[in-house]
Amino acid sequence: MGASKTVLFTKEQNEIATIAKALSHPARIAIIQSLLKKNACVCGDLVEETGLAQSTTSQHLKELKKAGMIQGTVEGVNVCYCIDAKIWTKYAHVFTKFFASIAQLKDQCC
Repeated sequence: MGASKTVLFTKEQNEIATIAKALSHPARIAIIQSLLKKNACVCGDLVEETGLAQSTTSQHLKELKKAGMIQGTVEGVNVCYCIDAKIWTKYAHVFTKFFASIAQLKDQCC
């Protein structure tokens, strides 16, 4: 979606779309799960864990970082990544609120 079209939607709608886009690839889910499992900054292991090329893994990390889901710090020639717990707590609240609206649905769909 072009940047100019995002103004047509609420801040919450744009935020949910950003989160969903960042999580829309199985490699990104695998990266997140790996970071959650280790509960620490991870440098070079992610390429091995995903089985993807370094450049592909870097692209996925870039998308996750752009969405604020992970943080990266430079240590020498490596960039170490970890989960941003504050952002994840915020995103959990956003999605809980979003999915809570289903409780109001009646099973009356066509």
